Amino acid sequence: MAVRIRLTRHGRKKKPFYRIVATNSESPRDGKFLDIVGTYDPLKDPVEVNIHQDKLQGWLDKGAKPSDTVKSLMAGYGKAVEQ
Repeated sequence: MAVRIRLTRHGRKKKPFYRIVATNSESPRDGKFLDIVGTYDPLKDPVEVNIHQDKLQGWLDKGAKPSDTVKSLMAGYGKAVEQ
């Protein structure tokens, strides 16, 4: 089982809100997940990104790979990703 750190969509139509989650790479976008790592709200000005550093580092240490979108959010947040 490969673990990915990616976004899952919540909110209503035209009002997206995303959770940053650790999930099995084969599960659907809004399906089961292992842990909530943070949140991303693109509608706020400026964009609001909240990441639990300890949870994120724990999953990265276990071998989880972030998606491209999460990588860019982490870079903007100030968290460097080793690849």
